[in-house]
This record gives sequence, C-alpha cells and structure tokens, in this order.
Amino acid sequence: MKTVPLLEVKNLKTYYFTSRGVVKAVDDINLRLNQGTALGVSGESGCGKSSIVYSVMRIIPPPGQRVYGQILLGDIDITEISEKQMREQILWKRISMVFQAAMNAHTPVYTIGRQIVEVLTHHANISKADATNRMKQLLELVGLESELAKRYPHELSGGQKQRAFIAMALALNPDVLIADEPTTALDVVVQAQILNLLKRLVRDLKMSLILIASDLSVIAEIADSVAIMYAGKVVEKGPADSFFSEPSHPYAQGLLRSVPRLEKTEKVGGIPGFPPDLINPPSGCRFEPRCPHSMDICKKQEPTEKCICEEHFVSCWLYSR
Repeated sequence: MKTVPLLEVKNLKTYYFTSRGVVKAVDDINLRLNQGTALGVSGESGCGKSSIVYSVMRIIPPPGQRVYGQILLGDIDITEISEKQMREQILWKRISMVFQAAMNAHTPVYTIGRQIVEVLTHHANISKADATNRMKQLLELVGLESELAKRYPHELSGGQKQRAFIAMALALNPDVLIADEPTTALDVVVQAQILNLLKRLVRDLKMSLILIASDLSVIAEIADSVAIMYAGKVVEKGPADSFFSEPSHPYAQGLLRSVPRLEKTEKVGGIPGFPPDLINPPSGCRFEPRCPHSMDICKKQEPTEKCICEEHFVSCWLYSR
C-alpha cells in the first residue's frame, strides 16, 4: 500500500525577479515528507534549499515569488488558501520553522520565558498561567532548565538560545518542523547536542522534520531520506541508507568525497568549477560544465528522473538513456 505523504511539493518553481533578470532559484522540483520522518535537503550555498522552505511557509522574500506548483499539506493545497487562513490555520500550528541564525532572532528586551508565553497567549488563546506552565514544559523538552525563563537572550550561550528558539517553534505542536541550518555558528559539541535534540523530537513526538544543511555529515546524523539540490534542481533523492552507501549522481558523489571520513584513507576531494548563473542556466544538465562524465546529450537536453532502486531517484543521463 502506497504511503500518503504528510507534505508534498509538486513541480514547484520559485523565481526572483531582479533588475538583471529572472533568477530560477527553485525550478520544477518534487519532494515528499512522510509522517514521523526526517527529510534532509543539501547542496552548495545558493542552490535553492532555503527558497523551498520559504515557499512552503509562504514567506518568500521580495523580489521572489512562487510562479508554479502545488504544496500539499495532507489534503490542503496551501498555495490556494488565503493569507489569513495561512496565518491562522497553518503557520506555527501545523508547520513551524527554525530560521537560519535563529539564535540571534530573539527579542533582546524580553526574557526568554516572556517571548514563549506571548506566543502561547496570542496564538493558542490560553490563560497566562497555563501558558507559563506550558512554557516551562517546552524548555524542559529541549533540555533547558525552567529557571532560564527569567534570563534575557544575551545571558544565554549560543546553544541555549538555539534550544530556546526550537522550544518556541514547538509551542503550538506543529506537524512539521523546518530547521534551516540549525547548527550554523555552533561549536561541534553544541552541534551534536542540537542534532540529538532534533532526533529525539522526531522519535518521541512523531514529528516530521525538514532539515536544511550544506554539511552532509549533519544530514547523515538524522535524516531518513535525502534530497540533493544543484542550481535549483533536485538531482538525487531517496532513502538515506541507500544514498550514503551508493550515491549515483556525479554531483552527489563529489559532495560525499568532500566530507572527511574516519574509516577511509583516500584524500578529501572537491568539485572543480563554479555553479552556473541561475539567470541564464545551461540548456541541458546544469551540472554538465563541472561533470567528469559529461556527454554530448548532457549539453543539449535536461536529464529525466530515473528510479534506480526502490524510492531512489536520480536525474542524470548516465541512468536516463
């Protein structure tokens, strides 16, 4: 029996209309997120990872806009509902987000506790006493002592501020949590703590998670499935075990070679060249100018998506012929 996804992105196109031209940041992508699972989205900076989740949240910064595609949350197409419905029914209640560099987004003149209580009293319509009790439970859920509620953001460490923001994102019990580079600017010990927290939330709360990270080692820690983006396209996606044991797309292989591994002795490698200009991308495969396996057809035609094993898809002419 086919699993019905909790969240599904269909043929999404999100473009930025600049004075230089149209930047095709997200160009016809498809993704699925099942209940109680974690999807990791990775790729180089500028590949369109954050634009996907901004599209899901309907907070694309100008001059960007979704120009095509559906975003289905269960049986609701959230691209079709009004802004008022999105704000009152979906945001923070069904889909919540921890933004990149969120630990610097706290209001500096309010205590951590007050900021969480205000979210609850304003959006959940509960009394201040009930909101205070819920706030303490949330802080404990993310591994913070309730006494920290009395402190201001500048009195917390980076890891504590990140945990507090995650607590705020969980306040209204969302079905989906989006974490955009949640370990950026944190030391490796605190990074591990944040990732363990996210894993525990997915496991214990049966919550679904979309994890955006440029670092594949972060994705490997937590994701059940992986999507690799390059220049606005998803070039490979599938179960995490299948992807990390046998990546198929040349770009994905190059990304994995750039990650140091303790159990392997080969040198860490890189990917020569630079990503294309998304105002005027190549007519064929967008990775072709940097690909060691480039063929004539790669320069002329965009590759079609091919299933190479169960739920594992790749867009590359090496497999699409």
